[in-house]
Amino acid sequence: MLAFALCVPVVNVARASSDGGMDNAIVVRAARSWLHGGSPYADPHFLYLPGAVVAAAPQALLPQAALRVLVPLTVTCLLVAGWVCALRIHGTSPRSRFAALGLTALALGFAPFGHLVALGNWTVTAAAALPLGLLCAVRGRWVAAGVVIGIAIALKPLLAPVALLFLFARQWRGLAALVVLPGAVSGAAALLMPDPAGFVTRTLPFLLRGHDAFVRLYEASPAAVLPRAGVPRPVAVALAAAAALAGCWCAHRRWRRGDPGPLRLVETAALLMLSAFLVSRPSYDHYLLVVLPLLLAGLPLPGSAARGPWFWLALVPQVPGLAWPWLEPVTRRAFRDCLTLCVLAAAVATARRPAPGGSPPVPRPGTNLPTRVLTRPGRRG
Repeated sequence: MLAFALCVPVVNVARASSDGGMDNAIVVRAARSWLHGGSPYADPHFLYLPGAVVAAAPQALLPQAALRVLVPLTVTCLLVAGWVCALRIHGTSPRSRFAALGLTALALGFAPFGHLVALGNWTVTAAAALPLGLLCAVRGRWVAAGVVIGIAIALKPLLAPVALLFLFARQWRGLAALVVLPGAVSGAAALLMPDPAGFVTRTLPFLLRGHDAFVRLYEASPAAVLPRAGVPRPVAVALAAAAALAGCWCAHRRWRRGDPGPLRLVETAALLMLSAFLVSRPSYDHYLLVVLPLLLAGLPLPGSAARGPWFWLALVPQVPGLAWPWLEPVTRRAFRDCLTLCVLAAAVATARRPAPGGSPPVPRPGTNLPTRVLTRPGRRG
């Protein structure tokens, strides 16, 4: 069942697509333009840092027939790798029944999984890098975690909010690696471009304007969805910013709680990323795959946010094939995605945790624990 769930989307993309996915094709076209002496930022929909141009150059040299198979296959493998790392954070074996069922549920029951494979979006680098980086951090290797996340940021700056996690933990060397590495890679790659400042002069203004009308239809952040429901844009942006700040505050409180185990690290990072998705432009449904496997992998642990009912209610709009009144057209899907994003962020922020000291031990059947019975005031029997 698991192999079927993973292979069918790859085959479908290979059959239906000529380039392995619309979003990956944008990056490949930018790399081809660069290899032919043009500017990769001539396409306003190319929203990546210069390092992504160099990283995509090998794809630009491959035939289309190879890309239509290799791209969805690579995306699927990276998603599986992210799931495996998320399991290892919590000490769960990738060969366990829970590992197989969880991955099957993601592939079959969570629509953004199929969307990401179909698009070939480079969000998958963040979906694989964040669990790997947190796995390094759980094992005390914060510098390695900073390197992993820094490389992902150099390709797509989606994981930039995780820098706050290093700040909370006061891991300065890891934070330095996270900041310096993408800066150095982007600077060196920019020098190879015909317009080294193209990202700043072309892409950033495009991002600040909120993209064009077509792209705006698919953005899931409240800052983009609320204006479509009639809320004035300044009010929508203010509400989204307030929600993001509240999420960061909850993430800081979650970290300061200081309870042992990996949940503290995972849920703090997830809250930081969800807070950023609430206000960032763009913010798409497949961004949820950066945090959802991490949260789902913690399901066996007491106090996990995945054990709360609101966590599962947040995922209902993402069940494939579930028709919602007035939201059937694909251009209205962003309303469902926004609902999932907001409810999931609230579920993680308000999850009830067990007391730091833990619950008292429960005696096993057949064992006798010493007890003290109060018979009279001042006497024990």
